[in-house]
Amino acid sequence: MAKESMKARERKRAKTVAKYAEKRKALKEAGDYEGLQKLPKNASPIRMHNRCKLTGRPKGYMRTFGVSRVMFREMANNGLIPGVKKASW
Repeated sequence: MAKESMKARERKRAKTVAKYAEKRKALKEAGDYEGLQKLPKNASPIRMHNRCKLTGRPKGYMRTFGVSRVMFREMANNGLIPGVKKASW
């Protein structure tokens, strides 16, 4: 389980990215790189990190489902993810 402060920091970054998205796009199209530098660092989407929606785990993240591999396996074994079943042959 990730620290609450780390999860909160990621949520804050996501809000900042969304807030400045239009402004960043306009500045990029205009080629105003000095204007881009004046924006907050966290306004850049590259600074965001994918985390598990349930536990906040930063590694082993599965984009398709939005959870870490650990939670994915647990949920799949419990039948909580539709269309996913354990392979057997």
